[in-house]
Amino acid sequence: MAKTKELSKDTRNKIVDLHQVGKTESAIGKQLGLKKSTVGAIIRKWKTYKTTDNLPRSGAPRKISPRGVKMITRTVSKNPRTTRGDLVNDLQRAGTKVTKPTISNTLRRQGLKSCSARRVPLLKPVHVQARLKFAREHLDDPDEDWENVIWSDETKIELFGKNSTRRVWRTKNAELHPKNTIPTVKHGGGNIMLWGCFSAKGPGRLIRVKERMNGAMYREILSENLLPSARALKMKRGWVFQHDNDPKHTARATKEWLRKKHFKVLEWPSQSPDLNPIENLWRELKVRVTQRQPQNITALEEICMEEWAKIPASV
Repeated sequence: MAKTKELSKDTRNKIVDLHQVGKTESAIGKQLGLKKSTVGAIIRKWKTYKTTDNLPRSGAPRKISPRGVKMITRTVSKNPRTTRGDLVNDLQRAGTKVTKPTISNTLRRQGLKSCSARRVPLLKPVHVQARLKFAREHLDDPDEDWENVIWSDETKIELFGKNSTRRVWRTKNAELHPKNTIPTVKHGGGNIMLWGCFSAKGPGRLIRVKERMNGAMYREILSENLLPSARALKMKRGWVFQHDNDPKHTARATKEWLRKKHFKVLEWPSQSPDLNPIENLWRELKVRVTQRQPQNITALEEICMEEWAKIPASV
């Protein structure tokens, strides 16, 4: 049965006003375009309760008692990984039989919602302290300082695999139709390693790393791409270079090379990829590449370069 539209407060009050001046239910219904039964129900309600406002509805009684709600709320607060099945069993042992959807609804009313756990770096106490120190030191840095930083990193992009997750609109039982599927192959069908950099003024150079990178290769990449990127981005004098604490980056030879080139390097806390905004830019690139659906490694590299160059400074 379809749910009927609730009458506005003005309409309900008008029904009562017309009734008080002596009009019949039929006449009121005809005047307002309502059923006689609807008009009669409003008038009876007004006679009984002296109001046309909605009255509190009792509804079905809660399956879980207030004490049970406190118990399961306390349980998930202590251990957020507790499953609905665990809570169903806990309540059953306490004499209350409920379903998993009831558990979800109850916890949602308490402001708790089931979400995918975020993946974050595994931090030791020394990492926590280093990150906190970094945050405090840079807490009041003006925007201009951050606009003068070139951020850099390496990333791997797979031809097929988890980077190619997409949603499709399809009919029932059409899940295996070729147009509704994403082809997968073992080990992601191959991948490419990229090095890139960017600043607030836009993307710098992006290059493919074709061999296993070591310290010497990393210094060669910087030598051929970092300064040209800074010039192309028109960085101000005294710009700052950022890279993480990968052993290739922190090797004595690399540090010495950076010192001789007079590059100012941003001191970076270990285990902190989440602090580097280039991670957001890699995500942007991977989404754009996935939409182009490259079919081989050569196409993957070409599309990466094209899409990287098209990312505007506003992003």
